[in-house]
Amino acid sequence: MKIGFIGLGRMGGHVAANLLKAGHSVTVWNRSQEPVQALVAKGAVAAKTPDEAMQGDAVFSMLSNDQVMRDVGLAGPLLEKAAKNLIHINLATISAAFAKELAAAHASRGLGYISAPVFGRPEMAEAAQLVLVAGGPAEQIAKMQPVFDVIGARTVPLDAAEKANLFKIAGNFMIAAELESTGEAFALLRKGGVDPALFHDVLSGRLFTGAVFKNYGTMILNRVYEPAGFALTLGLKDVNLARSAAEGLGMTLPTAELLKTHYDEAVSWGWQDKDWAAIGEVPAKKAGV
Repeated sequence: MKIGFIGLGRMGGHVAANLLKAGHSVTVWNRSQEPVQALVAKGAVAAKTPDEAMQGDAVFSMLSNDQVMRDVGLAGPLLEKAAKNLIHINLATISAAFAKELAAAHASRGLGYISAPVFGRPEMAEAAQLVLVAGGPAEQIAKMQPVFDVIGARTVPLDAAEKANLFKIAGNFMIAAELESTGEAFALLRKGGVDPALFHDVLSGRLFTGAVFKNYGTMILNRVYEPAGFALTLGLKDVNLARSAAEGLGMTLPTAELLKTHYDEAVSWGWQDKDWAAIGEVPAKKAGV
């Protein structure tokens, strides 16, 4: 399949590399050139402009937020230059409202659109172990499923683009809430003279056996937040997406309000380039431990 790829950040570069490994023809575009050249060395074609990446059977995008996608032109201008019947698969976490807007914009131009935000960190992207939550027309998802299978371990199909992004927003909200509660528990233990490493070992082996507490808990325990697999500012973005989604549905998320306060504080301390797990360090800093 002839595939374009727009946005080669921490995750996108690994996904594009796996598409190349699977034998697809991949044309890549990114604002900075270093990741483009790294993929060209692996067989990709460099696009001079984003529209050159939209001339095949499908294009993947993985840009940081709604506004960056608008700035690149994926909400309108670029669609006018896309190949006929192109399917756009957006792997990024964006707002549910914007996902709905994108689906309509593509459909009005005879183009396919699938919102397929992913769960996983860069090492999971490299190992093709991502979980894709794919929202869109069933026939488009079915067409792209063989491609999804070479970049992820599981695809969760949903019948609308905005539902996929709401699913991902809710998932990231839960992860952020667990990072906060883990940091609070560790700070409580340190303040009381109890070894949090023992606590982490016991709970990760019995009560909290999932990857979030085991892996992120280790980061919070060891206080190692760099290099960031998922930047703290992206965590703040996703918490704000959860808050906005709740507001749109006429409800509130009290924990999200606390998370926003702590993420804002972390940014004010200059932590914006740390991993989003550094939210677990906020309670410790406030406790003086």
